[in-house]
Order: sequence, then structure tokens, then C-alpha cells
Amino acid sequence: MGRRSRRWVTAGGQVLRFGLVQARCCAFAVALLAGMAGSELLPPLPVARYDLLLGYGILLTAIGYALGWETRREVAVVAVCHVLGLAFEIVKVHMGSWTYPEPGVARIADVPLFGGFMYAAVGSYVCRSGRLMGLTLTGYRTRTVGVLAACLYVNFLSQHWLPDVRWVLGALLVLATAGTWVYYSVGDRRHRMPLALSFTLIGFFLWLAENLATYFGAWSYPHQLGAWEPVALSKWVSWALLISVTFAICEGPRRGRPGLGRAARPG
Repeated sequence: MGRRSRRWVTAGGQVLRFGLVQARCCAFAVALLAGMAGSELLPPLPVARYDLLLGYGILLTAIGYALGWETRREVAVVAVCHVLGLAFEIVKVHMGSWTYPEPGVARIADVPLFGGFMYAAVGSYVCRSGRLMGLTLTGYRTRTVGVLAACLYVNFLSQHWLPDVRWVLGALLVLATAGTWVYYSVGDRRHRMPLALSFTLIGFFLWLAENLATYFGAWSYPHQLGAWEPVALSKWVSWALLISVTFAICEGPRRGRPGLGRAARPG
């Protein structure tokens, strides 16, 4: 086998191993989406589907902790993401951005309590990625990114009453993460990518997940009430910006762990 062929085989093996690790990182999110899809196939039950999904999400969290998928600290981070996500949902549903059309008992202001699990799943993914792939950062501006993430969260809530400045904040986020690299392991090899690129890629897959969730009726945008249609591509940008909020929440506890100091150069 020639040198070029060996390189292609090595690269293919790295892509495969990366995919397998990512599947482990997405375990909570995949199980959650599978539950949404499976609940569509259930016969009529005395319990509303939204309430059933709430119990399912809690059960997933408990199983994940029992199996060691998340540590106690990571479960706390996931819980914070759930609460912030639920507050986000309450404001957005109140303003008519989307709706939860099905009945349910466990609700706050027309938002079922399970609604925060989409954000909890993102928190779970970021926490598990940090642990399973040995994520380290160089050039990360903790305070600056944290402040911008908080401003983005507030902007998405207040844009219905105040000017929407997401593009300005997004541009500042790109500047703040310029020169910030994420180092990660695939097997015994280290790789790196710009932090801004990782936000963009995660945002894209969250946009895909949102399409699946709306297809299975977890919630609906106004243009989907008559018949399902894809979620607007602009939501990709929104998710790419919002992931900075989750990252800022998860990064503090993760950086406190031993063995996650200065990153080594990729091989």
C-alpha cells in the first residue's frame, strides 16, 4: 500500500472513530428525539403525550447519571440549561413565535415542562464532548464570551420589544473567538478547529434536530400548523449564536477539572 493510500485509510478511520464518539456524545439528544418519534406511534393513552415526554426526559436524565453518562456536576449544568431553555420557550410562545398545540397538565404559561429538554440535550452534548474527546481550548476569552453569550440570550428574549441586535452581537462573538482553537482527541490523535466553526457546525445539526422535532409534533411554528414544512434556514444562525450560551455555561465547570489545561498541538 502506497503512502497516499495509507493516508486515505488513516483519514477514513479517523472520520469513522469521530462519528462513533459523536454518537456517544449525542446519546441523550438521540434518545430524546427517538422518544418524540416513538410517542407518535402510541395508541391513545390517559396521559397526555407532552406529560409522557416530560417523564421520559426525567427518566433519561436519571438513567444517564446512573450509567455514568453524566457526572453530578454535569447534571447540574444540564438542569441549568433546561431552566434557561424553559424561560426562553415561555417568552417565545407568549409572543407567538411557535406553539405547543397538544394538551398537557405539566405546563407553565402554555409551555409544557418537557420543552426545556431540547436545551438540556445541548448541554448534555457539550459536557459529554468535553469529557469523551478531551476538549481543551487555547486563546479562549472566558469573560468576553460569557458577557456576549448573556447579551445574546437577553436579545433573543427582548427582540420583541427592543431592537434586534443579534447581527452586531454575532459579529462581536466572531471577533471575541478569533484565534480561539478547540483541541479534541480522536483515538490517539489530536485535532483542532476554530471555536467559531464549531458553533456553526453545532448550530447546523441543531437546526436539523429542530426539523425532526417539529415533524414529530413536539412543537410547531405558525407556518407549520396547516402542514409540516421545513424550519426556516435562518434558525441555523440563531442556533449557532445560542450555542455560545450553552458553551459558556458548560465551560466553567469543565475548565475546573484537573488535566484540562494548556492544549497540545495536533498531530
